[in-house]
Amino acid sequence: MNTETFLKNIEILRSEYANWNAPVVTLIAIHSNDPFRILISTILSLRTKDEITSKASIKLFAAADTPEKTVNLTVEEIEKLIYPVGFYKRKAVQIKQICQELIEHHHSKVPDTLEDLLQFKGVGRKTANLVLSLGFDKDAICVDIHVHRISNRWGFVETAKPEETEFALMEKVPREAWKKINDLMVAFGQTICRPRGPKCELCKVLDCASRIDNSRKRGL
Repeated sequence: MNTETFLKNIEILRSEYANWNAPVVTLIAIHSNDPFRILISTILSLRTKDEITSKASIKLFAAADTPEKTVNLTVEEIEKLIYPVGFYKRKAVQIKQICQELIEHHHSKVPDTLEDLLQFKGVGRKTANLVLSLGFDKDAICVDIHVHRISNRWGFVETAKPEETEFALMEKVPREAWKKINDLMVAFGQTICRPRGPKCELCKVLDCASRIDNSRKRGL
């Protein structure tokens, strides 16, 4: 698949997007446009289903929606608020540490650079890029497992790891299209192009069907 076809497919996903459920972090961004909420909810979402992330985010932000309020909670209190997200005990410690660092080193504001975001323990490129994209409207490609899988299934890239996919996409996709990739592909990956049992009969993207068998052999 060439870049022109990839971009046409992204537009097809955009036209179909209303039929799918938006990723929970995107919904949080739409309702609050707060980089702090986006950062914390993205951390909660890792290895966690969207419906659980949503409930945990609502409970946590009802109790503490700023770094100052969050550090005033005990780790045990945070655990109770975010349970049963995946690795909730580890995430409770991580969230409190990040809030402390935000207060001490960033005037309680989430930084708007990739380099600064990556300094927080447990924040990788996926989380950092999502914060930059949704929280600060910056050009960034957030590559999670859906974006990685679909980009390979389409035959647009041939990569083994999400980070490799991120750099491959940055090289091949025009910068103005970066921000919309994650939101559209995650929704598409959760509903149509699923890891198991993809609904190929409902798929409207171009130049894809002949490639899916090969991608399955690679675990995608």
